[in-house]
Amino acid sequence: MADPFKAYDIRGLYPEQLDEELAYHIGNATAQVLELTGKAFAVGRDMRLSGPYLKKRFIEGLVDAGVHVVDVGMLSTPALTYSMHHLNTDGGAMITASHNPSPYGGVKITGPGFKPISGDTGLEDIEKIARAQTVVKEDGGSIKEAVTLNAYGEYLSQLLDLKRPLKIVVDGGNGIIGTLFQHVEPKLPGLDIIPMYFDPDGRFPNHDANPLKPENLNDLRKRVVEEKADFGAAFDGDGDRCALVDENGDIVTCDLTTALLAKYYLAKEPDATICYDLRSSHAVPELIKELGGKPVETRVGHGFIKATMKETKAAFAGELSGHYYFRDFFGADSGLYAFILLANVISEADSLSSLIKPLAKYQHSGEINFKVEDPAAVFERIRKLEGAQVTELDGITAQFDDWWCNVRASNTEPVVRLNLESYKGNDLMEGKLEEIKSVITE
Repeated sequence: MADPFKAYDIRGLYPEQLDEELAYHIGNATAQVLELTGKAFAVGRDMRLSGPYLKKRFIEGLVDAGVHVVDVGMLSTPALTYSMHHLNTDGGAMITASHNPSPYGGVKITGPGFKPISGDTGLEDIEKIARAQTVVKEDGGSIKEAVTLNAYGEYLSQLLDLKRPLKIVVDGGNGIIGTLFQHVEPKLPGLDIIPMYFDPDGRFPNHDANPLKPENLNDLRKRVVEEKADFGAAFDGDGDRCALVDENGDIVTCDLTTALLAKYYLAKEPDATICYDLRSSHAVPELIKELGGKPVETRVGHGFIKATMKETKAAFAGELSGHYYFRDFFGADSGLYAFILLANVISEADSLSSLIKPLAKYQHSGEINFKVEDPAAVFERIRKLEGAQVTELDGITAQFDDWWCNVRASNTEPVVRLNLESYKGNDLMEGKLEEIKSVITE
């Protein structure tokens, strides 16, 4: 059975891979590894059916270790991040399986100073202690409840700076974002929000709350056109990712959304550093340079991106998966923060499609997965391609005169992930895709 401990968080089928007993031991191990005894720690959950049960036992594990737990209720992952700031806690944990289908449960852990706890920053130690069921008991632990959503709404409302009113269809995917909009929307004058699937429902009765899968955007695309809306936005289950469709119902890829947000920041700070993950279209760094900014390519994954942002003092970072990270939001990501800034940008233009058209100049394959036995052998074959300029920031990137590709090994499954882009038309992209597929599956 698959291990619920992943590279960046904990996610597994409930209760087969992650049950209440393991949740208790993860909570207690978290207290030990992060040295939380006597300190305050925020805990929230999303709308998954397993959430109340996993959260209860996770909190009991913390309290038994002498932690002062602040239960912030049902909210989004970014709202938990804000709660850690607002309540001045030594980190926090979100009981969520993010965009995974309904049967999954999970935990995302953040340490003091908004540090993401992933494999190499403490998660492996938490796993060892939890698996060994080594329990520490300390007196003095406690639980109190706090409501932070109104404060979060006030905080976000200060970002709004529209040049014209906008009509926006928002697909909540029956995730947590519908609840957030109830608190935030009244504080956002000029935005006419048309809600879809706002009722939080961990069974996801309409479609999975994963906006990266095109089929999950079909209802939104139709509704945007019917309503003659300015654009549509879809969020994932725990509200930290956001994807757009334009006024024609066409999907906007998240790397080009990164370019729009880069434009927003560079209008305010002309020489700002902007990070983007290496799967993104080369149109992104080109735009950043053109506007006077400093583009910095990063590895995939929030731990790497947040570390690179910190090192380079970047104003903002965007990821092809729809995560957008903000220096002024504690270096963390927030779907709603991105949504409000994007509304500002779109309100300055005739339409979202007019902003995207000059950026969509290359042909990108999107991410394609291949099951392989030996990723290292695949990398070696790509390294030997004639004329390739090879870099190995994350997997292997091969750059050619009029196209490039990147192949990375998954952290969580026996697959490699391919992204490929042509600078000279769709025919070249399709042809090179067939070539690289045969190299990968050789």
